[in-house]
Amino acid sequence: MISRILLGAALVALTAGAASAQDKRPGYGPSVNIATAKKIAAGVVAECQKNGWNVAVAVVDTHGFLVYFERMEDTQTASMDIAIGKARAAATYRRPTRAFVDVINMGSPATATLPGVFASPGGLPIMVDGKVTGGVGVSGVTGDQDEQCSRAGLSN
Repeated sequence: MISRILLGAALVALTAGAASAQDKRPGYGPSVNIATAKKIAAGVVAECQKNGWNVAVAVVDTHGFLVYFERMEDTQTASMDIAIGKARAAATYRRPTRAFVDVINMGSPATATLPGVFASPGGLPIMVDGKVTGGVGVSGVTGDQDEQCSRAGLSN
């Protein structure tokens, strides 16, 4: 009985914490432009070339619409759609796609049923002055490697 009460209290605390964190999401700023999108993609490609990884990279605006796309030679076919999906999820949900993996692994599989969710690392929101201006998504290697390339593009 006590364990059920403790479990219930823990769930209420988690839900309240999630709702509070949800209110803290950054706002949207002006959408990323083509020059910035190309610069981000160039940083991604440079990091991937350095490591010998073949990937697809997508940059989207705040609404998830494609601004720029590039794929390296011999990138697996599935990576094209996955890169775009990761970028869209990062921009429209205003969080890294790794967050979906974490929430699902914590026991919330319903998150995977939300529209446009990509529960795989590699999608990051593009932030300017604390606001989301778009998203970058990378696919072609492991999720951690995809995310490493996305981060390199954003630090470019």
